[in-house]
Amino acid sequence: MSEASRSKDVLATLDEHVPTAFYWKLTLLATVGGFLFGYDTANIGSVLNFVPYELSDLATGYLVAGASLGAAVGAFFAGPLTDKFGRKSLLVADAGIYAAGAILSAVAWNVEVLLIARTLIGLAVGADSAIATAYIAEYAPKNRRGALSILQQWMITVGIFVSYVIAFVVLRAMPQHTSTVDWRLILGLGAIPALLALVLRTQMPESPRWLLKQGRFDDVRKAVAQLGHEVTTEQIRASAQATLTPAEQEGEQKRSRIRDWTPGVRRALIVVVVFFVFQQITGINVPFYYGPRILDPYFGGGSEVDAATLAVGVTAIMAAVNVIATYFAFRFIDRIGRRRLAIAGFTGMAVFILVGAIGDGLLAGIAKIIVVLIALDFFIASFAVGVGGTGWLIQGEVFPTAVRGRAAAIGATADWLANFALILLFPIWTSAIGLSWVMVCFAALCLMAVAFVAAYLPETKGLSVEQTTEVFTKAASAGVLAHPKRLHGQDETQQKGAG
Repeated sequence: MSEASRSKDVLATLDEHVPTAFYWKLTLLATVGGFLFGYDTANIGSVLNFVPYELSDLATGYLVAGASLGAAVGAFFAGPLTDKFGRKSLLVADAGIYAAGAILSAVAWNVEVLLIARTLIGLAVGADSAIATAYIAEYAPKNRRGALSILQQWMITVGIFVSYVIAFVVLRAMPQHTSTVDWRLILGLGAIPALLALVLRTQMPESPRWLLKQGRFDDVRKAVAQLGHEVTTEQIRASAQATLTPAEQEGEQKRSRIRDWTPGVRRALIVVVVFFVFQQITGINVPFYYGPRILDPYFGGGSEVDAATLAVGVTAIMAAVNVIATYFAFRFIDRIGRRRLAIAGFTGMAVFILVGAIGDGLLAGIAKIIVVLIALDFFIASFAVGVGGTGWLIQGEVFPTAVRGRAAAIGATADWLANFALILLFPIWTSAIGLSWVMVCFAALCLMAVAFVAAYLPETKGLSVEQTTEVFTKAASAGVLAHPKRLHGQDETQQKGAG
């Protein structure tokens, strides 16, 4: 064996490899939870008008947002569990829990059981959201990590779209059974992709970086082989010596865990948490959770079922816009970068939600419908291109392997808590000040998000996950107001010098 072969860096091999078809299939399987997240987001909005229970505004908010509360709990506990037991085992368990929740939703015999089922679904979706992008970041090549991780957001949008299409078809096919069979069928069908994921995820390789961290070198070799690379145990040991701290190499995990939470990691965590909060409180999920209920009054004049079904169909069009726009994020995230796309996305959201507010508050009739619908479509498109996928991407790439699961889980927990709070309070908020003024508030929050991203989010495109963590370490050393563009420029200079 040559010296070059013996010193081959296994992590560098992963970082530089061109993704094969297996990489894309693996990523799609890892992001099935994103599909289920999207499906659950939309299906409750589709059936909300047909659930046969008397609900107050607060109870309605909990029915819609209860899964988000469960997701916050699931995400929080998934972090330490996935750092201890691995990414794969938790992803398999999540699929099974979701399937159980979906089936329970379909057979729920009262509102309490339905709320329990939705909370159970939330546990699975939340845990999955904390793990999936971390798992992807740990095998994805650095120049395609953005595109691979964006598939999480794309699967969310596909899940939303598929849910509304299914709801529209079911409601149109059986309009006389909306309050008996239809809503149960729409909720229960989510068990099918969950059961498929439960079976297929057992064939996934474990994260090679997590295995390396655990000192399981033979398992690293097997996982890397599944990804299409042949390496020796000797090469893996050399990579471990180059990347692990002495405490980690000696297995002193407890002492190492405290040191892992460096100032750079804490800064990265704050950036991810605040980004996720802005991602939710700027209002993106309102059209999908409450779209049919918001649009229902716009299409009055016919029967209640016809108006509600038409509102579901129009919301399905918004979901299709979401899917198409996310494709552009997939295409450009590794070219334009995370930071610039996020700034552009939040800016577009602010502009178009203001247009929607003007349309809803000042116009009437067909003009009102056209302006509001177009504004909401462009609001959703702006989010999809610049904001939605960027949050999940940075959640997976900015933390070191030692704490990636726990840190990503904290970020996902913040995301779900913000989602829960907004969706729970939206009916009350709208009743208090009206939809138009709620939209104005969303625009103001979007502008605050632009200022935050410009001040604190560095560019990380083209960097390995190890280099990305160094960017935040430099920022923490430079001070609270360190300029993200300047820090990234230093990193790019370092990369060119190394080349």
